[in-house]
This record gives sequence, C-alpha cells and structure tokens, in this order.
Amino acid sequence: MIGIYLIGAFLISGLIFTNRNTRINYILISIFGILQWGFTIYSCYHYKNTTLGYFTIDSLGLLLLLTLSVISIPALIHSYLYIERQHKAPQSRSIYFAALVVLITSISAAYLANHIAVIWIFTELTTLSASALIYHHRNKLALEGTWKYLFICAISITFVFIGILFLSLSLQHAGSDDLSFANLMAKSDQLNPFWLRLAFLFIFTGFTAKLGLVPMYTAGIDAKDKAPAPTGALLASVLMNLGFVGIFRFYAVVAHTPLHHWANLIIFISASLSIFVATVYMTKVMNIKRMLAYSGIEHMGLVMLGIAAGGIGYYAAILHVILHAFVKSSLFFQFNQLYNVYESKSIYHVGNYFKYNPTGAIVLFLGFISATAMPPSGLFVSEFLIFRALFQGQFIVVLLLTLLMLTIIIWAFGKNIFKILFTPPVGFDDSHVVKPSPWESLSQYLLLFIAVWLGLNPPAEFVHLIQDAITILPK
Repeated sequence: MIGIYLIGAFLISGLIFTNRNTRINYILISIFGILQWGFTIYSCYHYKNTTLGYFTIDSLGLLLLLTLSVISIPALIHSYLYIERQHKAPQSRSIYFAALVVLITSISAAYLANHIAVIWIFTELTTLSASALIYHHRNKLALEGTWKYLFICAISITFVFIGILFLSLSLQHAGSDDLSFANLMAKSDQLNPFWLRLAFLFIFTGFTAKLGLVPMYTAGIDAKDKAPAPTGALLASVLMNLGFVGIFRFYAVVAHTPLHHWANLIIFISASLSIFVATVYMTKVMNIKRMLAYSGIEHMGLVMLGIAAGGIGYYAAILHVILHAFVKSSLFFQFNQLYNVYESKSIYHVGNYFKYNPTGAIVLFLGFISATAMPPSGLFVSEFLIFRALFQGQFIVVLLLTLLMLTIIIWAFGKNIFKILFTPPVGFDDSHVVKPSPWESLSQYLLLFIAVWLGLNPPAEFVHLIQDAITILPK
C-alpha cells in the first residue's frame, strides 16, 4: 500500500505543479487529503507489517503518522484560506500546494522507514519541499530565509550521510552491510565502538536541524518565521517529529552498546543548551512567529532530557512530541488570523486581540496555557513525567536548572501573550479591521482538545502504542 501511496501522492503533486486551473487544483488537493487518510487507516489495520522491504508500520511510526494526518487536514484548509486571501498568481498557488503535498508525503514515509538510508532520502525531500514553501512570498526576506534553511540543512544532511558511512564501517566489524534498524539492533553487541561513536555524533548533529536542537536549531527559526503560517504549523510540529524519529531510532541501537551512557551525556548537553538558548531568546524576541519557534526549541530540549533520563522519561518523551505537535500547530494556525487583523508579526504593533477576534483570542490564551504546560494542559502530564524521570535518575542539578529556565520562559511567553490579548496597540487604526470568522478557529479548538484529552485521559490503545514503542530501549 505504501507504494501506491507514494506513487499517488507524487503524481498528485506533479499534476498540481503543472496545472493552473484553480478548481482542478483544489480537487487534486482534496483527493490527496483522502489518500493521506486512506493510507493512515490502512496502516492502523496493518500494524507491524513490512512493505517493500524498507517500510515497517511500527508503534512509533503509526503514532506520528496519525498525528500528521490529523494536523494535515487543517493545514490544507488554512492553506486554501491563506492563498485565497493573498490573491496569488496561479503559478504561485500551484507551486505552494505541490510542495505541500511532497512535504507531507515525505514526512509520512520517513516515519515508517525501517532503514536509516531511507530516512535520509526522505529527510532530504522535506528540505527541498520546505524550501519551496519558505520562498513562497518571493521577496528578499523569504529568499534570505530559504538560502539559510537550505545551507544549514545541506550541512546537516551531509553530517547524517557521513554518519551513515561511519555506521557502515562499524557494522563491517560484525560481518554485515544491512543498515536496517532491525539488523543494527541484532548486531548491536558486535558494532565497532570507535566508528559507532563517530556515527552517533554525526547522525545526532545532523538530525538536530529538523528536531530544533543545538547546534543546528537556527535552520528552523528563520524557516518558521518566513514561511506562510500554515506551512509554519507543519515545520513547527510534524517536521520536528521527523527529527525525533531519526535520533530515536538510532539512539535505540546505541542504547544497547557500551556507549549508552556516553550518548546520554551528549544528549544532556545538547538538550540543556537548547533550553538555555530558548530562555535567552524568549526574553527578548518581539516577533510572534519567532517566539513560537523558540518555544519549540524549549520543548524539544525537554523531550531529549526525557530520553537521556530513561525510565518513565522514554514514555514521557514520545507523549510530549505528540502533544506538542497539536498545541504548536494550533498556535501557528491562529497566527494566520491574527496577521489578517494587524498585518504585522511584531508584538509592538498588535494588542487588544480580544476586541477584534474574541474566538481567536481564546485560542491564543488556551494555547499559551498548553504550551507552558500549566494544568489542565496535556503537556503538564508529559513534563511532570520528564521531571520525575530526572529526579529518579538523580539528575538533580539538571532538574533544578531546567525548572529555573522554564520559569523564565513562562514569564516571557506570558508577558507577550497578555500584551497581544489585552494591551491596546499604539497607533493602530481599527476603522478598517478585518474581523476573522469564528469558524476559522474551530480547527485550533479541536487540536487543543485532542492535546488535553490524550494527556489527561488517553485511550488504552494510545498508551499501548507508546509502551510498545519504548520496548526496544533498555530499562
């Protein structure tokens, strides 16, 4: 089925790219939405199956595929609203939606890939398709953001490639050349430690560009800022989850070798520095989209702290990336409406949002509560479990420093959000304000509800999938 899905999705993308008829393009996009969900439902009924030899529908892949498919529907709807309001030329619209289809398809395939080289291929496809979306506005700032994203991602994907070469050298010591994760796991006790150490350094560093961690985090900040908000929602959620998949699957192999504690140290350093960077920038950032992007760095830092802490931290990390995807995408979708009101991304030039869009203002308020993990946010549960894992692992210094930095982030985030919601904007002429339809906020309410529901009252099947995903990790 995945072969049909890939052929169908890339064919739809090609037809959208070459076609300039508005109605036909939107019909093709609707067909893609049906194909995406058809493939997702098929995957649910064929759990644990392997297709084409390079794709396995395992627990982690299925969880993240479901998350992607849920978010992709509002992404397509809000993209339609965005394009229609921008009155873009048919060519620009075709390029945008063709790239969007390739991005969603590539992420879906990478989630299910059971071979590190296959993940590498589809990760590169996400870079190319995301670059086309970042450059959508065709202006100087978009060009700057696109080249920066391409440059950093090109370096990161090269790092992953070099890491794969080192991994193959490590595997030669075991008398094998099969780089599938199942084979790597089976041969983990025979891998050459020297080459494996180098492989982990390069592969981990390379995937931090997608995950949004130090040192490669800068690629995503400008990308989420310059890209249209519906695209930014995908970059800030499901694409970051792709970076997590790349690191998690390889970390599971390294965790069964004597390098486990060394790998945890590398992750601790990167995660802690990421939260520190987010703290510094959150206190001074005045660009709303960049503020949301830096918030993502903080959350991915917490996720990797959970992985490095082990124990219940494994479960919490996977739960956190899923819940974060729903919360952060909802905030980016809402930004689309906020921009329609103020036509500005600067916190200096916005305010009193409750007056102009009360329905959307409640989304921002609930999104702030969720993103800062305050009850009843589902992220409160995952963050609490991460802190518990750090405490049980006796990483007390890391725990205390993390709590201090999160307190500063909550203050900085809250100050800006309450400025947007309640403080009257200076010099703003509201005589011609465009008031968004309340229905445009419906998708955000649904996403935030899902995040609360999965955090506070998760279905048994959902819990089982996460527990199954972490069985490959050491206790």
